[in-house]
Amino acid sequence: MKNTIRVERAISNITQAQLGEQVGVSRQAINTIENGKYIPSTTLAIKIAKFFNKKVEDIFIIEVGD
Repeated sequence: MKNTIRVERAISNITQAQLGEQVGVSRQAINTIENGKYIPSTTLAIKIAKFFNKKVEDIFIIEVGD
């Protein structure tokens, strides 16, 4: 699964640590999600999307074969 978290963070001018604090996870968790090494829970995906005022499907993109 791909995501646009890095792009959204750049637009919002916030760090991984700041995003993590806002959604209740560590900077390392945001890093692993951004790099596609970890797929977040539904709850966390919703929190991230809400933070950026976007729909979950605008942030997280399922690739063919996933």
